[in-house]
Amino acid sequence: MIYREEVRDLFSVPDDYYLAHCISADFGMGKGIVVEFNKRFDMKHILQTKYPDYVNQFHRQKRLFDCILEGRVFNLITKERYFEKPTYNTLTGALCKMKALCQSENIHKIAMPIIGCGLDRLEWDKVSRIIKDVFQEEDIEILVCRKE
Repeated sequence: MIYREEVRDLFSVPDDYYLAHCISADFGMGKGIVVEFNKRFDMKHILQTKYPDYVNQFHRQKRLFDCILEGRVFNLITKERYFEKPTYNTLTGALCKMKALCQSENIHKIAMPIIGCGLDRLEWDKVSRIIKDVFQEEDIEILVCRKE
């Protein structure tokens, strides 16, 4: 794994990068960086159209996390409802699902913001260690795009 952090706009990375961000299973998507994902990729509409009953399935199946790949966007699902907070365990599980998707889809480049640490209030030192642990043996480049 190649891991690096840069001060740059996430949406300025080359098109060969897949993008990753965290969302809730109810596809609330009203605050934070997800608003920009919606503007650029119409992600909320796509997910609601393809998975109209997703939050109920998520709840019934007692899932705690998931990851949905749409186009070049990994949607890391780390909580059931938008107003809840993720845990380090749900984030780890969603990252493991993303890793499995990378393996099955032959994906080798991911760019992401400082996931789980804005509105979700996780600590970046812990989150970055989790990312490195999950992907340590993978042939993958992970670029974390930080704001100035």
